[in-house]
Amino acid sequence: MASLLENLIDVLDRECALYERLLVLSSKKTPVIVDRDLVTLAKITEDEQIVVSLINAVDKEREICMTDITNVLGDKAKGLKLTDLVNLLDKRPNEQRKLAIWRDKLKEVSASVQRVNDQNQILLQSSLEMIQYEMNIIQAARRAPETANYTRYGGTRGDLIAVAPMGRFDAKQ
Repeated sequence: MASLLENLIDVLDRECALYERLLVLSSKKTPVIVDRDLVTLAKITEDEQIVVSLINAVDKEREICMTDITNVLGDKAKGLKLTDLVNLLDKRPNEQRKLAIWRDKLKEVSASVQRVNDQNQILLQSSLEMIQYEMNIIQAARRAPETANYTRYGGTRGDLIAVAPMGRFDAKQ
């Protein structure tokens, strides 16, 4: 059981370090989003994807460790979570303390990542809304009321009021 707990602590240590790397990358994204630097944003996002894939691999290792511990503890450990494991280790205060520290540290850093990601999401949403607003202004500027100039067949020509024809040369001048 002691080696299983040591393996779990090692996995939690690696997982926490990866989440800290993810937090650093997510924090770097905030000023990049504000500056609208798409090249740097793409690079940071690519780096984040690499870290996330590493986190997923380490998370699977943690699940395997928890399954092994559950198998050793038997029926009383069905659906065992890290907090439950900490509570079960009353007879092993050193391991209990280490696990509690890593659990708290992992919860803290993952909450920080979530907070920064939420902030970045709000900034991205604001940027998208601003881009949509600017697109609407550009499109509205190109739309102008049509004239009532009719063709020989009774349809309108579609000429726009106060809009110079684009790409034509006025030969009469």
